[in-house]
Amino acid sequence: MATKLILLGAGKIGDAILNLLSHTSDYQITVADRDPERLKYVEQAGFPNTRIVQADLGDKAAVTELIRGHKVTMSACPYFLTPIIAGAAREANSHYFDLTEDVESTRIVKQLAEGADCAFVPQCGLAPGFISIVANDVAKRFETLRDVSMRVGALPTFPNNALKYNLTWSTDGLINEYCNPCEAIVDGELRETAALEEIEHFSLDGIDYEAFNTSGGLGTLCESLEGKVQNLNYKTVRYPGHRDIVKVLIRDLQLGKLERRPILKEVLETAIPMTKQDVVLVFVSVVGMRDGRLEQESYAKKIYAQQVNGQLLSAIQLTTASGICTMVDLVVTGKLPQHGLVRQEQTDLSEFLGNRFGQYYAAGSA
Repeated sequence: MATKLILLGAGKIGDAILNLLSHTSDYQITVADRDPERLKYVEQAGFPNTRIVQADLGDKAAVTELIRGHKVTMSACPYFLTPIIAGAAREANSHYFDLTEDVESTRIVKQLAEGADCAFVPQCGLAPGFISIVANDVAKRFETLRDVSMRVGALPTFPNNALKYNLTWSTDGLINEYCNPCEAIVDGELRETAALEEIEHFSLDGIDYEAFNTSGGLGTLCESLEGKVQNLNYKTVRYPGHRDIVKVLIRDLQLGKLERRPILKEVLETAIPMTKQDVVLVFVSVVGMRDGRLEQESYAKKIYAQQVNGQLLSAIQLTTASGICTMVDLVVTGKLPQHGLVRQEQTDLSEFLGNRFGQYYAAGSA
């Protein structure tokens, strides 16, 4: 019997989630959004096993009634709607999944998860999300840990502007990552660090990259590894030169101030085109003691845009959507806890990659 599932948000990532889930016949899907144009697209796309509902997703009472009767709730909405949707899922006793990178919103989800009869699984995408599963898997192979470094980038395959960047996902989420404080463990202590700082340069497969602090990518891994690792950090990967331009916009022109972020969003969405020709880069490096020796082990993967069920999905759409769909599958099939907070790093990497949706990560190039 198909599992009743509701997807809130029919944007870029919601579209990819529908592509993956609707063709399995294992889920009976309701998709809700306030934008009639997005819903019209969903209807025209002809996703099987899917019905549409127009609704104000900022109204908790309305969202609770929408969710009621669905075993699974998936949020592909902006981070500022997370507390409303998660609270509604708690009231409707529905397993909750989201993609948020926002630290404050996730803290609220954690509170809602306490004593819940359903599972709360926040931060299910790429970073946070899959990157924590990889990092924890590699870290488990060491007796003691010194350094855990996590690097992720969603990059255009053919950059052609000064930023060497194209919009590939939520602009609100991107700005959030560039502006908000970051978490890290430094010399054994949990600390907040500044976004856009601690820039580094490296090469992979003959291509030069830069990486710098951004907010939210660690998910709950800081809490899970606190007291077990000396240094833990997450940085976003870009082509060289990107960070300096973004820093001018956010710091020098003060577009990072909360009240001025809508201006930054308008600037980016007006000037920087979207692309589906992109690549996702995942890189994890762990240093620690093993068999009495100080050793390093790394994990590197590149995932490209590809056709899925007759639709071209960008690499960031595919990796983000497959991340959350895999976590839904694992909870629904009883392979993850059925109540309370479920952290990404509780997932076994081999089980994730062996899943029908997680296999899109497994198929990437090493």
